[in-house]
Amino acid sequence: MSDKNSSLVDSLFKAGAHFGFSRSRRHATMKEYVFGSKNKTDILDLTKTAPLLEKTLTFVNGLGAHGKTMLFIGGKPEIQECVRKAAEDTGMPYVAGRWLGGTLTNFSEIKKRIKRMVELTADRESGALAKKYTKRERVMIDREIARLEGNFTGLISMDKLPDALVVVDTRCESIPVREANNLGIPVIGILNSDSDLSVVTHPIIGNDASRMSVQFFIDAIVEAFKEGRKGVVIKEIPEQKEKTDAS
Repeated sequence: MSDKNSSLVDSLFKAGAHFGFSRSRRHATMKEYVFGSKNKTDILDLTKTAPLLEKTLTFVNGLGAHGKTMLFIGGKPEIQECVRKAAEDTGMPYVAGRWLGGTLTNFSEIKKRIKRMVELTADRESGALAKKYTKRERVMIDREIARLEGNFTGLISMDKLPDALVVVDTRCESIPVREANNLGIPVIGILNSDSDLSVVTHPIIGNDASRMSVQFFIDAIVEAFKEGRKGVVIKEIPEQKEKTDAS
């Protein structure tokens, strides 16, 4: 093992990335990446995680270099803030909460709802709603705005389908992963021993239940993307099949 890989493995170990789930929960596709079990809990092989992480970061670097869009996704309460901050740091869209089915496969409809949210909010701030509606009607509109903001605030900047997804816990977020697979959108997935490796095009295998571990991976993704934007270690991106909005 090179000194570089050894250093990365050490960093992964300190972040607790090696902790998998119970052996009974192990997905068949993850067998190769499990070092062994301790007290019936899988221990991930970080010597295999490290090169996979480096390969995925090279892809992310290329996305940044070519001005592509990544959609960050993570609905688990303990990592929502991490996902939100990463998206804001890179100027990318995000879903840090419940995923609405059809967000990708029926994106044309989602864009209409985002547009309505933006228009209602602008009218409220300008005072236009007060001139057109009664107090009771405005209360109902405020509730609608709150619902729309809860679902779509992180997607306001996404005017087209993303070029890639960054998904924390691909098992938990199986619906967006499936939608991305159907549309040919690459999935950068942080996944643990209970997840299906076959549905992720760019896997990061590690502990997806610990905030420390997830933060380590997300920070690495953000850094690689930013470096790509600066033109550092620019990599070519493989051609992806053309994506279209599904009706």
